[in-house]
Amino acid sequence: MYRAKFVPTVFAARQFVNHGHVKVNGKRVNIASYQVKVGDVVELKEASREFVVVLEAKQLAERDVPDYYEVDHNKMTAKITRVPLPSDVPYPVQMEPNLVIEFYSR
Repeated sequence: MYRAKFVPTVFAARQFVNHGHVKVNGKRVNIASYQVKVGDVVELKEASREFVVVLEAKQLAERDVPDYYEVDHNKMTAKITRVPLPSDVPYPVQMEPNLVIEFYSR
């Protein structure tokens, strides 16, 4: 929801999913940790597409839609085209997975 620019923040994305405004492959999803697969189509419910927060999020210029999504803002749908690589996901800090694995292996 957030990466497709349907909502302005990750917190709003989580709330939209929890409140049942999101469908994956035509079925309502209300679990924010739901994992989408390649080829899944994520969309907003018809009634949720006219929310002010959604309309404002489409206009935000501060971030772009990643290339692993095919997004149609007219239909408010996003299709996952491939699994993002770690280098595709922007993190606020440099991630070092080796250190995380080492920490939890103790």
